[in-house]
Amino acid sequence: MFAQTKTSIGRALSALKAAKVTTGTAVGRVSRIQTRKMSTPAYKSLTVLRLGPTVYAEDTWQEMSKKYNVKIVECKPKNREEFITDLRAGKYADVDYITRTFFSARWTGLFDKELAKEIKEHTKVKAVSHNGAGYDQVDAVAFGDLGIQVSNVPGLVDNATADTHIYLLLGAMRVFQLGTERMKLGLWPKELNSKVPMGHDPEGKVIGIFGMGGIGRAIRDRLAPFHPKEIIYHNRHQLSPELEGAAKYVSFDDLLARSDVICVSIPLNTHTKHIINKDTISKMKDGVVIINTARGAVIDEADMIPALKSGKVGALGSDVWENEPNANPEIYNLPNVTALPHLGTHTVETAKEMEEYVVKNIVTFKETGKVLAMVPELKGKF
Repeated sequence: MFAQTKTSIGRALSALKAAKVTTGTAVGRVSRIQTRKMSTPAYKSLTVLRLGPTVYAEDTWQEMSKKYNVKIVECKPKNREEFITDLRAGKYADVDYITRTFFSARWTGLFDKELAKEIKEHTKVKAVSHNGAGYDQVDAVAFGDLGIQVSNVPGLVDNATADTHIYLLLGAMRVFQLGTERMKLGLWPKELNSKVPMGHDPEGKVIGIFGMGGIGRAIRDRLAPFHPKEIIYHNRHQLSPELEGAAKYVSFDDLLARSDVICVSIPLNTHTKHIINKDTISKMKDGVVIINTARGAVIDEADMIPALKSGKVGALGSDVWENEPNANPEIYNLPNVTALPHLGTHTVETAKEMEEYVVKNIVTFKETGKVLAMVPELKGKF
């Protein structure tokens, strides 16, 4: 295409009191939670190790602590080695539950098989809650094999991430970022010397959504007012008619070949790492626009850079990068790249809801013995 132009958590806590929680396909807000009373809680008390700060829902955490007899232990090791040393020294021997944030990986490293083994051997931990929808920093299978449940925060990030996706889509197609950069240099974008190429409208284009989970469906819904020619999607499995809505299921190769714009919204795992590479790019239309709000490593940046320079990929809009926070300037400084530094859920409202949902996971585990939002790999295991 570009080839021509180069809620209140208090209510939730009350609802969860002495309750067993079941959820629908899109777990998230308080209204989606149904409860069934239990005679006694699974645990009389819990000790929770908190990795990473709680910024917006500290009152909720303190309310939980008092109401449900939960002891909160703060933890900010200097590095992974110190964290493992503290584990082996018995500093966290009484911990039953761990919560972690995306940024806590800077202190502990990934929650991989090695760390799972150390936690199993030196604590009483039975569950880990990740404060985020994407949990690629946690080897859920390794923890599950050791009898440790893993939960995430699904559903709540859908809207904020989809909003970001549409911003990047419009920015990439309309060359807005380059225009802004030129304006800051004193070059009016419409003047010949500004070197800002003409953009394109989303109207009348074939838009392919790669990954039609909650975020992918939220992206689909936001695309409708732009009147694309067609919205197609590829998923591990075709969705029910109710879930797929106006989008049409196609094979992966069809999505690559037919899409003017490809919206990437898939989880990062061993199967999806570098799934956008020189081979898959070669199957795309010349001048295709790619938007990524999933994880940086689903794209092989070493292959993406020459594709952007040649115009095979007309534009890239991305909120995520392969080596965060040390993203490669060679890619994000290209004139046909619209870049954000992982701001997809960077809103007060979403951050607060996510922090509150971690509390729901803790309370549900204490009352029922199972976390509220078990990650897919471990469903049915506990």
